Amino acid sequence: MPVTRRSLIGAGLAALAAPRLARSEVPLRMTVMADGLDEPWSLAFLPGGGFLVTERSGRLTRFGEGDARRIGGLPEVAEVGQGGLLDVMVPRDFGQSDRLWLSYAHPGRGGASTALGHGRLEGDRVTGFTRVHDGPAVDGGRHFGARVVEAPDGTVFLTTGDRGEGMRAQDPARPEGKVLHFGADGRPLPAQVPGGMPGLWSMGHRNIQGAALDGQGRLWTVEHGAMGGDELNMPLAGRNHGWPVITYGLDYSGEKIGTGTAREGMEQPVHYWDPSIAPSGLAILKGRGFPGWQGHVLTGSLKGDFIARLNPEQGYAETRIATPETARVRDIREAPDGSVWFLSVGNGAVFRLTAA
Repeated sequence: MPVTRRSLIGAGLAALAAPRLARSEVPLRMTVMADGLDEPWSLAFLPGGGFLVTERSGRLTRFGEGDARRIGGLPEVAEVGQGGLLDVMVPRDFGQSDRLWLSYAHPGRGGASTALGHGRLEGDRVTGFTRVHDGPAVDGGRHFGARVVEAPDGTVFLTTGDRGEGMRAQDPARPEGKVLHFGADGRPLPAQVPGGMPGLWSMGHRNIQGAALDGQGRLWTVEHGAMGGDELNMPLAGRNHGWPVITYGLDYSGEKIGTGTAREGMEQPVHYWDPSIAPSGLAILKGRGFPGWQGHVLTGSLKGDFIARLNPEQGYAETRIATPETARVRDIREAPDGSVWFLSVGNGAVFRLTAA
């Protein structure tokens, strides 16, 4: 049943709003599944029902049959700027391993870094948490990236942001502005770029805040541009996606960034937004819950308060779902039953989207 955050702090289950119809060419229904959240960042489903939500301030909560439980045993996080407790990923073998993966801003001398680790969820605690990646600490609170995706073979991808220093994304020896690749045990895999740091998969990214697999098991990402130039990409091993040498955006001053929009040896985005929508979260639909949307791309907007749906069969033509519930959508996921769940920062809530 839908539960609320308030049950965690002893006020009992709040009365939930009735499911609400959303305007769309396909009639949609939105149901609140949890509320009272403070800057929710990530959502993950548990086998057999229930779900997890991270809050940037450092809280991880398990929602289940009519209750909500705060999880202890988490690593220390740096709540600074855009940083904090970020993504949570439940791997496919969770039923046997009880393993969770977490990404977060890790405090260090001189600032914070994007970190990745894993531990076992045992009752209401994470035990044996091991940090497997921790880049150099950087001052400031921008562009942590930090989405975590399990590949079909059980390996794990981590996205990172450039931390506000664009040319770091072009340095293969540094972790900023990259997609990194790890074994199921957390060991960094061989670099796919000559001379690159261990684990380097792709480079030249600004700030990836959404990542997901498509029906063929390929990794896709969405990342923030500057003033314009948000991108949908399919990062492949060893590819350079160009930031900040090429981009479809401008600097916030209005000045040109880099050398233009194209350069030999650098990838073009599959789709880009200008003006920016600040995309966050990503789902590529299998279509069980929305048969007409199979293969469509969903991402939230932190800037425009909507969910963007891109149709690849029509050149990634965009349709927007905009309702009071879609206020600053941070994460979006396709549930095992084919429904779509999303986190609204503006509402501090989790919503479930179904065909009416």
